Amino acid sequence: MSGRSSRLAGFGHAAPARCVGNAEIEMQLGLEAGWIERRTGIRTRHWAEDSETLSGLAAQAAHMALDDAAIAREDIALTLLATSTPDHLLPPSAPLLAHKLGLRKSGAIDLAGACSGFLYALTLADGFVRAQGRPVLVVAANILSRRINPAERASAVLFADAAGAVVLAPSRDRQRGLLSADLASDGRGYELIQIPAGGSNRPFSSDLSAEDVLMTMRDGREVFSRAVALMTRTSRRALDQAGLAAAEIDRFIPHQANVRMFDAVAGSLGIDPAKTVRTIETYGNSSAATIPLSLSVANSQTAFAEGETLLLTAAGAGLTGGATVVVV
Repeated sequence: MSGRSSRLAGFGHAAPARCVGNAEIEMQLGLEAGWIERRTGIRTRHWAEDSETLSGLAAQAAHMALDDAAIAREDIALTLLATSTPDHLLPPSAPLLAHKLGLRKSGAIDLAGACSGFLYALTLADGFVRAQGRPVLVVAANILSRRINPAERASAVLFADAAGAVVLAPSRDRQRGLLSADLASDGRGYELIQIPAGGSNRPFSSDLSAEDVLMTMRDGREVFSRAVALMTRTSRRALDQAGLAAAEIDRFIPHQANVRMFDAVAGSLGIDPAKTVRTIETYGNSSAATIPLSLSVANSQTAFAEGETLLLTAAGAGLTGGATVVVV
């Protein structure tokens, strides 16, 4: 175990076919043309049709990652699914996902980490690979269009549906894989982004209004400032743990929440804006799915070279967040 590491062996992403432009949403909300792009950087996003499921969307991204990794499916030992929108509240969706993928020897579990869910799943997967020496499939997927309150501007303009996946495989090269991770939480911001009802605190009942089971963002400015601070702080600590300066990062892959948000983080860290991977313009904000989707899109456009150093960071509801330094 002391000589074992992990490596990113495969990448995949998927989005529903339906592409929704800003004009449609701006008209519904009575916003002037161009308002959404100026405030968020988003031009289009993808929303699922009624017949599509979270597990189905996740499976598309996972198939791509498994094919890219060229690892036999019976070798996958664990499947982690980071999602805030599972097919059902019970049971978890990961076992169904593993079944759809034909992963007959894989454990499977959901992780509910909101926008930072992929980073938490990646960190846990890295520990499993180091301990067990077996590959792990990490998928992050969300269908947030079904949780949007169309009358609430703060959330209606942002959220989207998508999936991203990576395969983490064992490696004997200690200079590859997850070099450092700094994960954080701040429960003082617990109610800033939430779905008020549907949990055990406020169970479903006949007198619930429709808005009570839809996502709400109480204070967008507060979310922005806290998220920027959390992402910046954890990124600095992850870089320090890895013994790296921000200038040594080859690609910066932040959670695609808002272009102004991750540009502020890059500016605070001193990262060249040209190093930032940007998918928000086309895919919007799909919460935990944005980082693995961005990894896959970036790799398909310009393949990662062996030894490239990546900084990943995210923050979201809870508040939860963190950062990791990964060498491809």
